[in-house]
Amino acid sequence: MKLKEFSGYPFVDGGVCAAKGFLANGVCCGLKHQALSGEPVPEETIDPNAPVKNDLAMIYSPTPCTAAAVYTTNKVKGAPILVTQEHLKDGHAQAVIVNSVNANTCNADGVEKANAMCDLAAKALNLTTNDIIVASTGVIGQVLPIEPIAAAVPALAEGLSEQGQAAALNAIMTTDTRPKEVAVSFRIDDVTCRLGGMLKGSGMIHPNMATTLTFLTTDCAISSELLQMALSDVVRETLNRVSVDGDTSTNDMVCVMANGEAGNAEIKKESAQYAVFRDALYVILLNLARMCAADGEGATKLIECVVSGANSDETAEAIAKSVITSSLFKAAMFGADANWGRIACAMGYSDADYDISKVDVELASAKGTIAVAKQGYGIPFSEDLAKEILLEDEIRVLISVGDGDCSAVAWGCDLTYDYVKINGDYRS
Repeated sequence: MKLKEFSGYPFVDGGVCAAKGFLANGVCCGLKHQALSGEPVPEETIDPNAPVKNDLAMIYSPTPCTAAAVYTTNKVKGAPILVTQEHLKDGHAQAVIVNSVNANTCNADGVEKANAMCDLAAKALNLTTNDIIVASTGVIGQVLPIEPIAAAVPALAEGLSEQGQAAALNAIMTTDTRPKEVAVSFRIDDVTCRLGGMLKGSGMIHPNMATTLTFLTTDCAISSELLQMALSDVVRETLNRVSVDGDTSTNDMVCVMANGEAGNAEIKKESAQYAVFRDALYVILLNLARMCAADGEGATKLIECVVSGANSDETAEAIAKSVITSSLFKAAMFGADANWGRIACAMGYSDADYDISKVDVELASAKGTIAVAKQGYGIPFSEDLAKEILLEDEIRVLISVGDGDCSAVAWGCDLTYDYVKINGDYRS
């Protein structure tokens, strides 16, 4: 999938280590899925030829950071969410510790284990516990064994480096089939700053706050209040408009740390400098959102739904999100079937105010664009050309709903046989 470029925000290498002063690492500490009995899955069921995968990651800045985060709106929240919310009340953090395999959710000792992870990281980095952001992803409802994590943290911290982003990213992936990271540079007055991020997310993805676990770092100096403002605002327009399967995770979290090492004057108010930073954050989260949708479990296509001509941003967003979430529409895209009626159906049950008699629909890809509906009615079109367009791995659904000046974009993927296969035996 090609990255979306924006003038003034060139891409740079390094992901969460692109910004000055940030270090990362990832290791395999040996966390394993468990059977219903609570015991580890029998060794004989594990593929001995499978490559070793990391399951514990750390991101660290020796310089104190302002920090901000947004969290899942699921009423069932993972213990790490509850702990991190407490730690970020002062708007500061200096490190992240995160594990995969086990979500540490719906466990009687979950908060205790999340706090223990923070204590272990703080001791290894010579920080206070409240300076640690903790996150987990994986199977819900299984007790998180702390012993493997405790044994691995010293080496995890000792191995932190400016080149450690790949090891850290590998550690947070679950059913992801490819790494997802991006970084940009930008100018604040006469100072060059950098912002980078990494994301995990392939299934249990639905826009309802933010989606997945996403970690962002920047060397730009910005107050925690404006960092939170920018993050909440940009997430609404990017990660909050992604859906793979309609399931909102219990552990979703997006966090950002800013250590100010670029040397710019701290951004303390909404200004031209703030706008530049916000736009940099948009470039990062837009591209991570697209990567997340494109790598949906079992997906073969990225679907981008663009709604224009709406009477409000809310109307445009509701329509776009309803379409990319529709299972019937997603299945049609898998089959390269230009069944635009499924688009109309999804629009119809959305909470949106529009006039169907003003709706036009086009389908587009690298192979061209084809109109399939005008003023709310289907029109003749070439089925052969439509199929050729829909066989591409990136599809755009272009919906005009009137003569308003509001628009919105949402991202999803097709629904394939493999989605069921992956989730039929997720714990194993």
